[in-house]
Amino acid sequence: MPHKIKVLFRHRSMEMGGVERVLLDLLENLPRDLFDITFFLTIDQGELRKSIPKDIELITLQKGREDMSANKLLRTLQLIKRNLILSFYRNNPKILYRRIIKKDFDLEIAPTYAEFENILSSPLSSRKIAWFHTDVGYDPDQKRVLSRINALKKFDWVIFGSKQTRDVITDLYQIEYPKSSIIYNSIKIDDVKIKALEFPVHYDTHPVFSSMGRLHSRKNYHTLMNVHKKLLDEGFSHSIAVIGGGAEMENLKKQAKELNVENTFLLLDSQINPYPYIKNSDYFVLPSESESYPLTIGEVMGLNIPIVSTNVGGIPEMIEHDFDGYLVEPDEKSIYEGMKLFLTNTNLTEKYKKNMVHSVEKFDNEKIYNQVTSVFQKQYKLKG
Repeated sequence: MPHKIKVLFRHRSMEMGGVERVLLDLLENLPRDLFDITFFLTIDQGELRKSIPKDIELITLQKGREDMSANKLLRTLQLIKRNLILSFYRNNPKILYRRIIKKDFDLEIAPTYAEFENILSSPLSSRKIAWFHTDVGYDPDQKRVLSRINALKKFDWVIFGSKQTRDVITDLYQIEYPKSSIIYNSIKIDDVKIKALEFPVHYDTHPVFSSMGRLHSRKNYHTLMNVHKKLLDEGFSHSIAVIGGGAEMENLKKQAKELNVENTFLLLDSQINPYPYIKNSDYFVLPSESESYPLTIGEVMGLNIPIVSTNVGGIPEMIEHDFDGYLVEPDEKSIYEGMKLFLTNTNLTEKYKKNMVHSVEKFDNEKIYNQVTSVFQKQYKLKG
């Protein structure tokens, strides 16, 4: 029987997010006859932890908030203890591998920049592979950017989530990555179509623009809310439903109250199944200042919902402007003009719906799994 390539993926926790969904997809679909996969989850936490495939070995270091005491004092003590343990093992990777991981691996994978340091400090003689999904052009913290893009050079291979993600580093910093490839994230359109029918969703005010993303300032929902208010004031009745949780939730709630749009700018928080909310909307809007290759765009195209999106990151590699969607700049004026166009021009949105039916053919998942498999096999051969 041929030797299976032993692969270790490392990740912090499984809260709902794009990277976590990409990671789960890889864990599910990489061929088991070629790979023996282990997943090291630092904290057993997050909505998606129950979705980890049962046939891979799971190693966890600390329990998540969900499994901690309901007593506030006890919980605080548990969190302090957890942080001390995490800090100890982060600073002592040899002890972590000896006591907790206890296995040797051919390949070690960092699915996000948060794991770069952990993988690079591994004591194993494995080949080390990084995934990078971040558009560095929108990060004002130069020190942080340089630390990430320099860390990438230390890996044996880097997989970029879009062409733009790699190109922008070359354009801004004149840094090239000869040991790298571009592999798009797979998009499960058939699964999304099934999930979208799981339960009914009714909105009070149509037309509805849905949106989905983590509530982070660079996702630009504060700007979207200003646009929403402006359109309402001009007599364009509509509502916006935002699916996602995150650090900006309280700020956005406060802003909605100040603008008096709490009934029409709906903050729906994270949803295990967001697709019925999208399917029952009329349009989709993505206002982000930065993205890489967002799964959501392909999923929404699969549900045949017309999209107005900012022209950032790898999005123009997914949407052909004014053919199967409409691209705008990530500022208030451009987003306003794009949304107003959707609210006033049904012929346009019908054209996008018609063209999207064929556009989804560009998302070929088998090709993606084959590309990842090929990179892993080549790196294993180089390990010798």
